[in-house]
Amino acid sequence: MASNSPSHPPSYIAFEGGEGSGKTTQTRLLAARLGAVLTREPGGTPLGGRLRELLLNTEDVALGARAEALMMAADRAQHLEEIVLPALASGQHVVSDRSLYSSMAYQGAGRQLGIDAIASLNDWAIDQRRPDVVVLLTVPTDVSGERLDRSLDRIELAGADFHRRVGDAFVEMAAAEPQRWLVIDGTGSIDEVETRLWSALKPRL
Repeated sequence: MASNSPSHPPSYIAFEGGEGSGKTTQTRLLAARLGAVLTREPGGTPLGGRLRELLLNTEDVALGARAEALMMAADRAQHLEEIVLPALASGQHVVSDRSLYSSMAYQGAGRQLGIDAIASLNDWAIDQRRPDVVVLLTVPTDVSGERLDRSLDRIELAGADFHRRVGDAFVEMAAAEPQRWLVIDGTGSIDEVETRLWSALKPRL
């Protein structure tokens, strides 16, 4: 187990992937391995928790695509200021379940608002402080469907075409920035994925 004060500059690591990819589990495991601050978007701060309730609610509140994108960016701005930057300044790694790339995929491609437009909005919100490393977990659709054995939220219920656009966007973004992204096969047991991921990630830290 690593200490909370890494000998090298701390890294801001984000996990991305579609629903049921296993990223939440792997985010938790990596944070424990590194002694890192574990967080998520949306919902990593008290403000973010309230925004998350509205963003994922399936019944009570109507929410347009642009409002959704703006709320995600607001969550991200608070998250960076309250969680990410203070942790990095104190010498701790940060491991986050999602980052601005989720907005680029989900709102930019999925909601068809434009990846570049969503990237600009979020870069302004976070003053262009993107993650140092992005881990994309990929799994076939049948595997991800089997893993979603719970009640689905508003975004998870958006439909097959929506989620196909999201998945394609993640793959395209990873291909465009190989120096920042790691694409990991998310199939197999939790231990198998963790081993595969750590082998690829360790040289980046």
